[in-house]
Amino acid sequence: MSKKITVSILVEDEELIPAYATPFASGCDARASLLQPVVVPPGESAIIPTGVRVELPEGFEIQVRPRSGFAAKHRVTVLNTPGTIDADYRGEIAVILINHGKEPFVVEPKMRIAQLVIAPVIQAEFVRKEILAVTGRGEGRFGHTGAQ
Repeated sequence: MSKKITVSILVEDEELIPAYATPFASGCDARASLLQPVVVPPGESAIIPTGVRVELPEGFEIQVRPRSGFAAKHRVTVLNTPGTIDADYRGEIAVILINHGKEPFVVEPKMRIAQLVIAPVIQAEFVRKEILAVTGRGEGRFGHTGAQ
């Protein structure tokens, strides 16, 4: 299933428009819109611009997710995973990368830095109730089910 999303690029460079790497990919690649490399030291984070703004239809969001290769090879991930781009946001998409590794990580211009996943959104109406329905789990918290 395909949905048309309107994009605006802030720098005349078609490579910055998000694109899917394979026909069945759920996330499209966001690239770094940089004029020169940015170094992210170990234990630090950096906000990396993508040069892209979007016009999402009502009822959708973009989830900004890490690239698995960055995490596996460099211990670099998206700090606020998943980041959320709301349908009414019209500013430039930026990605907060954090380096959990032991070596500085260099973000190069046009490097694929994150995945963008378009997802439907449901807004709920919250209704107050004093007593909730009873379930088998009840108020059991983290690790309560014993599943490994």
